[in-house]
Amino acid sequence: MRPNYVGPCPLAKKCGGCQLQNMEYERQLRFKQGKVQSLLGKYGKVKPILGMEYPYHYRNKVQAAFGVNRRREIISGVYQSSTHRIVPVDSCRTEDQTADAIIVTIRRLLKEFRLSAYDERAEKGFLRHVLVKRGFSTGQVMVVLVTSTPVFTAKYHFVKALLREHPEITTILQNVNPYFTSLVLGKQQKVLYGPGYIEDTLCGLVFRISAASFYQINPVQTEVLYGKAMELAGLTGKERVIDAYCGIGTIGLTASRHAREVIGVEVNGDAVRDAIANAKRNGIRNARFYTGDAGEFMSAMAEEGERANVVFMDPPRAGSDRKFLESLIKLSPEKVVYISCNPETQARDLAFLTAKGYRVREIQPVDMFPWTEHVETVVLMSKVKE
Repeated sequence: MRPNYVGPCPLAKKCGGCQLQNMEYERQLRFKQGKVQSLLGKYGKVKPILGMEYPYHYRNKVQAAFGVNRRREIISGVYQSSTHRIVPVDSCRTEDQTADAIIVTIRRLLKEFRLSAYDERAEKGFLRHVLVKRGFSTGQVMVVLVTSTPVFTAKYHFVKALLREHPEITTILQNVNPYFTSLVLGKQQKVLYGPGYIEDTLCGLVFRISAASFYQINPVQTEVLYGKAMELAGLTGKERVIDAYCGIGTIGLTASRHAREVIGVEVNGDAVRDAIANAKRNGIRNARFYTGDAGEFMSAMAEEGERANVVFMDPPRAGSDRKFLESLIKLSPEKVVYISCNPETQARDLAFLTAKGYRVREIQPVDMFPWTEHVETVVLMSKVKE
């Protein structure tokens, strides 16, 4: 039973992060179903969207920007949509409540320890961002303090004070980002407490999550999404599988239990290291992970006469580029399971693939981000037999 709609968030107009705050949840699902239907319906029947039972506080990763207001008071929150203006936030309906509480505590501790927040206009100050990741299954919590300088006055006393108020925190890191950039994390990092990573359980597997690695933001719906992807792939234990854009190996390792062999490819070296560690952590021996461009990797496989039965692809919002899609055609797998967070770019890519000998067999929308306009879709394609 879904909770009753309580009206739009009071910060909805200022923040702009949740575009569908004016809609009750069932209406949001109908809106997203219609969006997918209009974009992908020409390729086949769109199945009913899979929504959440409890569409609140689903974000396991919370990022807060720190700054000062006109009265020189420390504020923290989110950037207003398409700006670098901070909208102060203490709690958010989509964010993990533990993470929100930790960020509020850090804001207060800054004042107590006489530490400053970063002022973008003046380009000075200490704390720029706080990143909190929480394993919903394990309860493990990572806090990343993103600072403009490696100099951290009384850091161990600060860490001790933070842990006293939030003993649920299992690791704390300091990340240094001195540059004027839209990127949150810098390259220099130091562990202040704990192992420097957290673990979470997803689809029955344990995953190691570092500060920089990508992990799906809504773990509840990720299990729904990946379960559907595995169902569509129809693995029997005999297949050779490619996990393109593999990240920390969530899809590939989930597939490894039902396939003969899994090969994961990802450009982010940190994520690949996590994927290799995750395979070892779960005792999985039939999955290998490589750092590199997935398209180039598949082209090289095809040129060497190598084959793959199934390719899972989960590209970023911009979709796949022509080079990747051409390499996919070259490798010519029997099935392609295309997971997308942007049905508009997915529609573009499906047009290319269907013109090159593939047919869409099933389209399943999944609501990963309630209250926002975003919708995830998983599409099964198979090679048309000549």
